[in-house]
Amino acid sequence: MAQEAAGEIERRTGGGPHQVAVILGSGWGEAVRHLGDLDTEIMLVDLPGFATSTVPGHGGSVRSSWIGNRRVLTFQGRVHLYEGNPPHTVVHAVRSAVMAGCDVVVLTNAAGSLNPDFQVGDGVLISDHINLTGQSALWGPPPPEPFGSRFVDLTDLYAGRLRAIAREVAPGIGEGVYAALHGPNYETPAEIRMLRTLGADLVGMSTALEAMAARHLGAEVFGLSLVTNLAAGVGESKLDHTEVLETGASAGGRMGEIIRGVIERL
Repeated sequence: MAQEAAGEIERRTGGGPHQVAVILGSGWGEAVRHLGDLDTEIMLVDLPGFATSTVPGHGGSVRSSWIGNRRVLTFQGRVHLYEGNPPHTVVHAVRSAVMAGCDVVVLTNAAGSLNPDFQVGDGVLISDHINLTGQSALWGPPPPEPFGSRFVDLTDLYAGRLRAIAREVAPGIGEGVYAALHGPNYETPAEIRMLRTLGADLVGMSTALEAMAARHLGAEVFGLSLVTNLAAGVGESKLDHTEVLETGASAGGRMGEIIRGVIERL
């Protein structure tokens, strides 16, 4: 199905393959203004295999644009496990983008901070993740040829090369480990204490499966979290998705500038 979607994207956008895919997380809509002038926009429901997001703050289209000499596919929003989607649906956008030519995949998300160094509004590079969703992007029958083994090495899942470029763009930006949970409920304070013990700096409900799928297909992965709240028990305020959207609206543009800067230096 991803091959069919990739073919339809190529047909509708014309002009040859894309090189970079960007998946925008909750509240990241403001970032799109910095990701090149719109060339073509396609509604995802018009492409094979795409499900409709039911989450506020997630759009439903993919945009084709240019940043420098790189052609970029920007997916406005994603779907999640907690919406009842199987893993292959969650990672469908990433697989479609890689099959449409993208060899760099940028994954963004809204995250809660477990690390006192990371405050609301901060961007944080993802250096690694802990997948606690109980799911894998590579479950099921063996991948067909020519997609190789499902036993994928994730040692350098979040490419060090791309994080180094990001530090040139945004000197002083932090990096940390992202814990992916199933959701949709926020974590309990006890669960957050557990995640701290495991070595997590950030927590959210996406990204990990998409990163696996991208790496399996040979793409480099760049992960960028926007801290939209302090995790349960870390801050005093109650957790609310409205806070996520508000923080995204205020900081999304700045995050978009970082992504643009990285793409310009590839």
